[in-house]
Amino acid sequence: LEAFVSCVGREQHFPEVVVCSYRILSFPRNLINARDTRKGLAAAFRMWSEVSPFSFKEVPRHVDSDLKIGFYSINHTDCLESLIHHCFDGTTGELAHAFFPPNGEIHFDDHEYWILGNTRFSWKKGVWLTDLVHVAAHEIGHALGLMHSLNPNALMHINATLTGKKTISQDEVWGIQRLYGCRDRLFMCPSWARKGFCETRRKLMKKHCPSTCDFCYEFPFPTVPPTLPPPRTKTKTVSEGRNVTFRCGQKIIHKKGKVYWYKDKELLEYSYPGYLSLNEDHMSIIANAINEGTYTCIVKKKERILTTYSWRIRLRH
Repeated sequence: LEAFVSCVGREQHFPEVVVCSYRILSFPRNLINARDTRKGLAAAFRMWSEVSPFSFKEVPRHVDSDLKIGFYSINHTDCLESLIHHCFDGTTGELAHAFFPPNGEIHFDDHEYWILGNTRFSWKKGVWLTDLVHVAAHEIGHALGLMHSLNPNALMHINATLTGKKTISQDEVWGIQRLYGCRDRLFMCPSWARKGFCETRRKLMKKHCPSTCDFCYEFPFPTVPPTLPPPRTKTKTVSEGRNVTFRCGQKIIHKKGKVYWYKDKELLEYSYPGYLSLNEDHMSIIANAINEGTYTCIVKKKERILTTYSWRIRLRH
């Protein structure tokens, strides 16, 4: 672990909030716009401000900053000349990389298709759509001085993008607070503690007054609420390579309506040999990493929805 020194110029634990600035030098070209890019990066920084003494703010690109962020092509900055800074590899593969303090740089691969939302494969576009918040939070951890974690449930695990772990775990809390200390976020914490809030309002105090209540090294509450499945969603955990078939209201389909199939809210229009087979009243998939996700069938008569069914497919690891 290495302490982040750009904001104040020296290593120490911080009893008060330290404001760190970041600027975005370039934006992605695929899918996500500048506004959503800013929104996603801000959400990732908020995850770390909840468990560290740092507060992060964006500044204009022409202003000096503690952190610099950019979306770059395969050959970017000094990657061809540097032994420690490697170039990107195009779509999929390496998504991003960051430099340890005090460098303060985070690079994202501009060939990726960045989105706000869960990472998933898009049949419509034929590419992986990658969650910007998830990847950014991981890289910010590196920029703050955290190495990869051996805990498979940690955001800083080397395969966190594949495992889908999006919340900061106890591993990261311990690491960041050992580097920079633990602090209260509100001036009224001692008063609240005297009223017994450390016991009676534990969730509130854990978020805002961890030092006063001695909660510094406990598991943090998630900064992002879990995504709830759609109504009538069934979750199936299956082995890779298994053939899975979904059937959609056969009686209603034959008598009244037309069925529409969706994966992760995208309309499916064609079969894909070896992956997915579409039929009028049922659909079959071969379970693999690409086909993980939520499948929905909607039966319509003209514009009226007659019924819907939804299945969430997860691979058994």
